[in-house]
Amino acid sequence: MIEAINNHDDEEFSKELGDVFLHVIMHSVMAEERGAFNNIDVLKKIKEKLVYRQPHVFAAVHVNGEKDVMRNWENLKMKEVRTYILEGVPQHLPALIRAERMQFKASKVGFDWDNREGVWDKIREELEEFKQELDNNNKEKAAQELGDIIFAIVNAARFEGIEPEAALQLTNNKFKKRFMFIELQARKQNKMLSDMTLEEMDKYWDEAKELENK
Repeated sequence: MIEAINNHDDEEFSKELGDVFLHVIMHSVMAEERGAFNNIDVLKKIKEKLVYRQPHVFAAVHVNGEKDVMRNWENLKMKEVRTYILEGVPQHLPALIRAERMQFKASKVGFDWDNREGVWDKIREELEEFKQELDNNNKEKAAQELGDIIFAIVNAARFEGIEPEAALQLTNNKFKKRFMFIELQARKQNKMLSDMTLEEMDKYWDEAKELENK
C-alpha cells in the first residue's frame, strides 16, 4: 500500500484498500461465528471512539488549533486504557517507524523541541559522541550512539513534517535504480561487477544520476 501511495497509483491503492477491507470483513465474520462481535459492532466502536476523542467536534469543547486537538486525543485515550502513552506503540514495528511514532506521541503532550535549532544541536551532539566512542574503539557504546544519531535524525524529520520511513524508501529505490544501471553497463561489456574497478562503477553511478535529471 505504501508503494502505491508513493507512486500516486490510485488504481493499485484502491486494490490494497480492498485487501485491508477484506481482512476486516473476514475477521468480523469469524468473530460473529463464535458469538463475539460482528461488522456493525466494529463500526459502532470506531464511531464511539471518534466521538469521544473529538469533543471539539461533537461537544462544547473549544480548541486553539491542531496541537490542542492532538493533546486532547492523547489525554482522552489515556483515560480510556489507563496505561503509559508510549505503550500504545507496538514493539513489532520496524525501528524507524517505531521511533517516529513514539516521538509523535510524546510531542502531542508537549514533549517536543521549541525550535529547529534545538533539533539540529541534538544531532550535532550525538554525532560528536559517536565519533568519540569510535576513537575510543568502544564498539558497544558506538552502536548505542549510532542509534541515538538515527533517533535524532528521525526526530528532525518529524519536526519538519517529513515521513522518515517514506524518505528512506525513496533513497533505497534510488540506490537500487542507479546500481542496476551500473550492472547493466557491466553486462553490455560482458563483465561481472566484481571485474569492474571502483572508478568504473563511480563513473556509471554519476551517469545514472545525470539521466535522472534529464
